[in-house]
Amino acid sequence: MSSERSFVANDGTVIGYRQLGSGPGLVLLHGALQSAASFTDLGAALADRFTVLIPDRRGRGLSGPFRPDHCMATEIDDLGRLLAETGARNVFALSAGALVAMHTALANPAIARLTLYEPPLEFGGVQPRYWAAGYEAALAKGDLPGALVAVLKGTGDNEIMTRLPAPVLKSFFAMMMRLRPNAAVGNGPPLATLIPTVHYDIELIAEKAGDLDRFRSLSTETLLLGGDRSQGYLATALDALAAILPNATRVEFKGAGHIAADNEGDPIRVAAELRRFFA
Repeated sequence: MSSERSFVANDGTVIGYRQLGSGPGLVLLHGALQSAASFTDLGAALADRFTVLIPDRRGRGLSGPFRPDHCMATEIDDLGRLLAETGARNVFALSAGALVAMHTALANPAIARLTLYEPPLEFGGVQPRYWAAGYEAALAKGDLPGALVAVLKGTGDNEIMTRLPAPVLKSFFAMMMRLRPNAAVGNGPPLATLIPTVHYDIELIAEKAGDLDRFRSLSTETLLLGGDRSQGYLATALDALAAILPNATRVEFKGAGHIAADNEGDPIRVAAELRRFFA
């Protein structure tokens, strides 16, 4: 059984999180188009061994809104405050959340062990934001189904749905959102709330684009996770990190994709790997 808790961030914003289980503290940090509710099953699978802490990043669920000056420093402060509040020293993070976690670990020695699931790093010829212009254009017009299709086409796994023509997908999501406008995603916020938050994660990727050499000093024991059905740029980023991080191990899940840790993915499989690593 989880309880809802919160703390006040450095800028006065309330950050909410769900807590369950007992044992060493383990933070589960979600990515774009997700909320804390997306890790309900993953958290439950770990709660017998860890005190699991699942925050809602800003703009979602239990947490307050984004501020105009939102940036990576804001995200680092939020995660750092959660670690200080709870005493947790283990962090698992997915996608944009993984980007936040790795930059936090660079500056915050409170993180003793870190697991990164496919951070969307931008460096050299690797361009994880190639789809962002289409998303932003649709969002500016208030076309949430179109913005969602841009996200899925750019970040989704290699599967039938992502290969469908964009107009077909857009029509499907438009109908779904019209018929069930308040339908929750994984018992969390509805799509209409989550889609605009992707903008801020795109901005984080852009802000931290550049040379990966900064991570050569990241000595934190790190587990790099990914799926063989994910977008190619995500695997390239993991390869690059595995080559430069001084204390990293890489594991690839066969038949899995980018959101394997999500309720809709294969969270039990991911949990098994986390139990081994964080034990």
